[in-house]
Amino acid sequence: MDGRQLQDLVAFLAVAEELSFTRAAARLGVSQSALSQIIRGLEERLDLRLFSRTTRSVSMTSAGERLLALIAPSMRQIESGIEQVTALRDKPAGTVRLTADEYAVHSVLQPVLERFLLEYPNIRVELAVDYGLTDIVSGRFDAGVRRGGLVEKDMIAVRISDPHPMAVVGSPSYFEGRSQPAHPRELTEHACINLRLPTHGEQFEWLFVESGKEMRVKVEGPLITNSIASVRDATLAGLGLAYLPQAYLHKELESGELAEVLGDWRKTFEPYHLYYPSRRHASPAFSLLLNALRCRE
Repeated sequence: MDGRQLQDLVAFLAVAEELSFTRAAARLGVSQSALSQIIRGLEERLDLRLFSRTTRSVSMTSAGERLLALIAPSMRQIESGIEQVTALRDKPAGTVRLTADEYAVHSVLQPVLERFLLEYPNIRVELAVDYGLTDIVSGRFDAGVRRGGLVEKDMIAVRISDPHPMAVVGSPSYFEGRSQPAHPRELTEHACINLRLPTHGEQFEWLFVESGKEMRVKVEGPLITNSIASVRDATLAGLGLAYLPQAYLHKELESGELAEVLGDWRKTFEPYHLYYPSRRHASPAFSLLLNALRCRE
């Protein structure tokens, strides 16, 4: 195989994984027109159509899917080999791709990455914020970050955080003319800002602990969103009560912009874990990041 053929396959793999010529071109650092020309040339040489294109979407043909299944494992081995070789240099290098929910990025990953990326400037970390239970193997992620109870049993899981207590909070403007709830069941009488997450399908039920037993309360309110940042901002604006990780609201609680209620019924969720497939050989860059995160235990 000559260099041109290898470059063509790298281009094919990028389009197949992104299912977008725009994103694939940005990933490869080439123009969209140049990438389209490469793919057309590959299809002509193979005398096979690899992609079906419309003005709005890109999908793979059966021939394209077959080619992807044949070359993807080998291409990933090549990428892994190159990353391992870079470990021989004085400065570790490589890309680590992680998927995590919004709060894990904010509270667990970001504080570590701020130090880690300064220490290892040739390592790049790509974060995908996702509340779904992403298949990290098919998504070509090195690892995912989820609460311990959500990690599949066939994964290696490393604890990277403390347990995180939840808090029901409201702004002073919301409580003007309203009494604070004295029991979780009274939340049904209040406006509440809701999360709708793909792991649950329906609105996220608020969980509490009463006499050692878990209590679930389904609340209603003026806003439903899939972002905890949006929930916090709406709560600060006085639109209703929110149910969020207590540590996420540290500044607002300390300043008095928000006040916690129902603290006696507080639910604490299990710690976050970094999880990854046991059969995947870890790159040097990933091993360094894993060690940095593990220090949080």
